[in-house]
Amino acid sequence: MEKNGNNRKLRVCVATCNRADYSKLAPIMFGIKTEPEFFELDVVVLGSHLIDDYGNTYRMIEQDDFDINTRLHTIVRGEDEAAMVESVGLALVKLPDVLNRLKPDIMIVHGDRFDALALATSAALMNIRILHIEGGEVSGTIDDSIRHAITKLAHYHVCCTRSAEQHLISMCEDHDRILLAGCPSYDKLLSAKNKDYMSIIRMWLGDDVKSKDYIVALQHPVTTDIKHSIKMFELTLDALISFNKRTLVLFPNIDAGSKEMVRVMRKKGIEHHPNFRAVKHVPFDQFIQLVAHAGCMIGNSSCGVREVGAFGTPVINLGTRQIGRETGENVLHVRDADTQDKILQALHLQFGKQYPCSKIYGDGNAVPRILKFLKSIDLQEPLQKKFCFPPVKENISQDIDHILETLSALAVDLGGTNLRVAIVSMKGEVVKKYTQFNPKTYEERINLILQMCVEAAAEAVKLNCRILGVGIGGGIIHQHELIHGSSYCAAELGHLVVSLDGPDCSCGSHGCIEAYASGMALQREAKKLHDEDLLLVEGMSVPKDEAVGALHLIQAAKLGNAKAQSILRTAGTALGLGVVNILHTMNPSLVILSGVLANHYIHIVKDVIRQQALPSVQDVDVVVSDLIDPALLGAASMVLDYTTRRIY
Repeated sequence: MEKNGNNRKLRVCVATCNRADYSKLAPIMFGIKTEPEFFELDVVVLGSHLIDDYGNTYRMIEQDDFDINTRLHTIVRGEDEAAMVESVGLALVKLPDVLNRLKPDIMIVHGDRFDALALATSAALMNIRILHIEGGEVSGTIDDSIRHAITKLAHYHVCCTRSAEQHLISMCEDHDRILLAGCPSYDKLLSAKNKDYMSIIRMWLGDDVKSKDYIVALQHPVTTDIKHSIKMFELTLDALISFNKRTLVLFPNIDAGSKEMVRVMRKKGIEHHPNFRAVKHVPFDQFIQLVAHAGCMIGNSSCGVREVGAFGTPVINLGTRQIGRETGENVLHVRDADTQDKILQALHLQFGKQYPCSKIYGDGNAVPRILKFLKSIDLQEPLQKKFCFPPVKENISQDIDHILETLSALAVDLGGTNLRVAIVSMKGEVVKKYTQFNPKTYEERINLILQMCVEAAAEAVKLNCRILGVGIGGGIIHQHELIHGSSYCAAELGHLVVSLDGPDCSCGSHGCIEAYASGMALQREAKKLHDEDLLLVEGMSVPKDEAVGALHLIQAAKLGNAKAQSILRTAGTALGLGVVNILHTMNPSLVILSGVLANHYIHIVKDVIRQQALPSVQDVDVVVSDLIDPALLGAASMVLDYTTRRIY
């Protein structure tokens, strides 16, 4: 594995505790298995996988042709709070021997189950790297606390949504060790095309059942309010009986309260009711087809608010167990109910609908990203994880390197006449500035910029400035933060196209704002006028050794040169149209123009806004920056803001 510096295969231990986490881990396991030149896979099975009452679901792992290295019986029966604690303790007692024997480089742990907490605790204390799947999400009950506890133990994180990624960063996890991959189960969901799904429906629900004419029900206890969750389950069954549709009911998981829920099922005769099929387990491949073609899914399983959205199947989410999950429009929430009536009404509203398919949790390409992420792990890096805490107050401890060093950025300003590079400190002070005449050709400009940056970086060392990066470009600020975009290239405002047949732009397109209103564009127009003897008017002169530039064009316009005035008016109009497009897209409260040309454009820009913008955005404030070097400071802020965020 040359990429990550490891000279041997990465030994990966995947530990699975139940049918739900296996549906997320199996795609990763298959991916690892297809690349034996990079990975060695060890599979550890524990938890409810090994219990007959919950379907002995370890068999589906064997059917998938995985060798199970270790089976650990870790569940203490009782299905109450004490049994959950004892099960964690039993797993902690048994796992050290297994991990000592397997000696994995990394352990993959999924989700928020109490079994997973035991796995993460054992691996962390035994100095084994942990990759946590689905961290950063928010749901409800004790699961949230367990999920976030595992996050703090884990060294690497694979999350499914942008919000989850932001939650992890807010929890002070290292951004470099977070992968936004999507949910691995979506790789299977979005490629599942079973033309013979009717045979699966008939096998589980009967020969007389049609597609979209049955219900899948899956409800688990809420461990922080067991009594209420059992009451909700009872009301759900009453509503389903009244609704009178064929229903597949899956037994609840092994959490505290599940035994009472099974008693409720038997008390109501669900296992013998002609409209119900009660089962302990359905293989994931078949379960996908069942929920994809159901008239509705009801319950409080994360599957309902996550995976089922991929098919647009209507979902009724009951209670608080998934209260914080991101959901598609296919999910209708019933937070609480005193009678079956509210749930029954929800069934009437949802049953048989078809919603747009949602990809909130994945695009079907999670596994390749995860495998690439695994290959990038450098086992030579220190094992001790670092938390990226935001600064609260000045640290009283001192470090000579920090005392001597000033965090800074290189700012680049591509003007029409000059190229400028500056060393700018974190406080916004220009430490040193470098200026060179702008060469004529693109290649010469790029070479000069590189040369100036190299010289500035070398000088920065002598000035005790630590260069964090190089910045070029405009910016959009939203809620006091600079918008970077998905690839850190947001706010290329100069390349907004304002005319389909406008002048050529340096970016390769044409009709961009920059092709009309930049210093280089005005320099080009000034040179054209000068070459045609149409630039100079009475009171003007240009020395032979001086290059014609934008300032000469402005001077000519002020002295009454009609052609120069027309060029500036066209340039200002182009800029104004670009600003109007920004107003219609972003609806900002303030637009700041900067640079030597800003004062010449501002009145034209305001006129264009009055003429072209919608009434709802015409009141925006447009001002000229009063900073001495706004272009350089803005370019530096792109770097300084980004690097500051990465500390969080």
